[in-house]
Amino acid sequence: MQLLDHFHPPLSTHRHWESFHARWAASLADALNDDLLPAEYFAEVQVHVGSRVEVDVGTFEETSVRAGNPPGASTTAAMLAAPPWAPPEPAMHMPAVFPDSLEVLVFHTETGPTLAAAIELISPGNKDREAHRRAFAAKCSSYLQQGIGLMIIDIVTHRQANLHNALVRMLDAGETFLLPEERLYTTAYRPARHADADVIDVWPVALAVGRELPLMPLPINAQLVLPIHLSTTYAEACQRSRLPSIPQSRP
Repeated sequence: MQLLDHFHPPLSTHRHWESFHARWAASLADALNDDLLPAEYFAEVQVHVGSRVEVDVGTFEETSVRAGNPPGASTTAAMLAAPPWAPPEPAMHMPAVFPDSLEVLVFHTETGPTLAAAIELISPGNKDREAHRRAFAAKCSSYLQQGIGLMIIDIVTHRQANLHNALVRMLDAGETFLLPEERLYTTAYRPARHADADVIDVWPVALAVGRELPLMPLPINAQLVLPIHLSTTYAEACQRSRLPSIPQSRP
């Protein structure tokens, strides 16, 4: 299926891009879990859009029966505890940008869930302002510096910015590795440590509305690289969102 323009009419007035991105991410995760990943790996979708920040690990209050409770007392009675400690008022409040996150994460389960690879679907907010672009590049740079395979997919047509180039500049890799400022693209990255030098293998592909999406590599580790059929997963997401029934403008 050919790539559609999700950010201009007529499609943008019929469907919300956030819903479609979430659907496509789910399709990518399903493809990884159903057909591609070895048994000791799994993929899951994580979506955080907007200014809300969520805590990944929750702290819960344990409930139990107090010693000495009379027979028949509720087994869910909360244990009495001292009031929680309150920190002093912060000395300062620094401004910050927390980037939108629409991603498929691949975990290795041999020693507990360990992040092995990530597919990042770029949002309009990631491209909005310089601070947002730096925040997204910092997140991707952190993945690569930890040896985590990465793919970024940019189908946002109404904002001009190349986040691969922002990542290259953050890594201080040099002008040689910058891409032409195409509006749309996808790029895969494989961090690798060699005896003589550390490198990041890069697979960049330009995208365009009206063209089919490519087959892309997703590096899981130095030996394992999976073929990701972007066109197949995209077509499934379009079908489940009933997009083919919406008239499309010509590219």
